[in-house]
Amino acid sequence: MNIQVRTAQESDRAAIVQVVCAAFGEDQGDEIVDLTADLLADPGAQPSLSLLATVDGGAVGHILFTNARIQTSQRYIRAAILAPLSVHPAFHNQGIGGQLINAGLQQLQTAGVALVFVLGHPGYYPKYGFSPAGIQGFDAPYTIPPEHAGAWMVQELQQGIIGRFQGQVICADALNDPKHWRE
Repeated sequence: MNIQVRTAQESDRAAIVQVVCAAFGEDQGDEIVDLTADLLADPGAQPSLSLLATVDGGAVGHILFTNARIQTSQRYIRAAILAPLSVHPAFHNQGIGGQLINAGLQQLQTAGVALVFVLGHPGYYPKYGFSPAGIQGFDAPYTIPPEHAGAWMVQELQQGIIGRFQGQVICADALNDPKHWRE
């Protein structure tokens, strides 16, 4: 199987919708499609990084990273939030999600992003270098219940940030709603 990861284009919007709906099913698919569209249109989410995974020219996965920052007493720290990651169920367990994550992290690091956050499955994201964010002093935009604290994770892309700085993550308006901060 030849998996290609590339920057998503405006012309890929329908393919992204199909992948997101398939990945999240009827219960959540429409909500996640709306969130993705809102984030892509939100000026506060820019710059964003939208990547599409294809197999034989067909979309099988999508990942979106949006602009965020941490305001400390000394400065703003450039960050991104990974949300959502979608892989078509027919292509699960084939490394597509990991390829999307790794390609995105590499591009973000090159662009000077210091930290990447995700609210996701604590059994999945640590495989790609993420670790609990709250215990390292980084608060989500909304309180994460203690039983799900391990789902709020961070990855350092520029050495020396974790341990020196702490603060609350400031996200795009489209993500600034408590309903998006449940795991």
